[in-house]
Amino acid sequence: MRVFLTGATGFIGARILPELLARGHEVLGMTRSEAGAESLRAAGATPWMASLEAPETLARGAAQCDAVIHTAFDHNFANFLANCEKDARVIAAMGTELKGSDRPLMVTSGTGMGDAGPGQLAQEANFDTDHPNPRIATELALRPLLEQGVNARVMRLPQVHDTRRQGLISPYIEISRQIGAVAILGEGRNRWPAAHVGDVAALYAMAFDKGPAGTRFHAVAEEGVPMRSVAEVLAEGLDLPLVSLDAEALAARLGWLAGFAGLDMPASSAWTRAELGWVPRGPSLLEDLKAQAYA
Repeated sequence: MRVFLTGATGFIGARILPELLARGHEVLGMTRSEAGAESLRAAGATPWMASLEAPETLARGAAQCDAVIHTAFDHNFANFLANCEKDARVIAAMGTELKGSDRPLMVTSGTGMGDAGPGQLAQEANFDTDHPNPRIATELALRPLLEQGVNARVMRLPQVHDTRRQGLISPYIEISRQIGAVAILGEGRNRWPAAHVGDVAALYAMAFDKGPAGTRFHAVAEEGVPMRSVAEVLAEGLDLPLVSLDAEALAARLGWLAGFAGLDMPASSAWTRAELGWVPRGPSLLEDLKAQAYA
């Protein structure tokens, strides 16, 4: 297949690219810069200049390909709601180009959209349409496309990590440096799911054309890592005190991140593993955090 890969030079997309090429696919990779274009050519892909601010530029890329894997996202969490709405517009534009065909569209969401209730593991089969997380806009954008016959699927991500980046934990580290402490809610018993970026990239390449339209996959290697365990590793690496705060104090110290930092959001990938034979083999979240350079 010729696959249009958005976010092709990003943290996850750059790892998906060689996985696709190794499976014999041709890749048209989205980039916003000439430097990105050069890196894509060097990696064996064809660059496509596009911007999330101009959905029509991504739609034209999608129109030229047999399939789309959409990983591009604006990760400025200070504008998270607006960026989620922007993602919905991009998905709608690309989906319009895929109507009337069986070309697969894989979009990226979060495991929280599969919330099964307090203390329970998020499941692939669940979709909480009332979830307060603005990222719900991504999956809601697929509803009209599915009704119009677009062959769309969802990859839901946990905290995706290596020794350089760890999802929301990366800004958690920077905020901890700024405030001079690693803060947790209460005893830090809330849990976050996680997976190594290499395992996630392999799953994208395995799953983008699998299952019926509307299928959801969970790229989860660890169902729930306690935030206290994360904070203990960070406190040691950053040489900062670990402090336990109530919700009000946590919001005052962490700002926008406090809305996520206290959430208990464990997630399962049992169905995904059984359906695709996916076996994560990468390091754990805590292993990568311990191996990270904090200087």
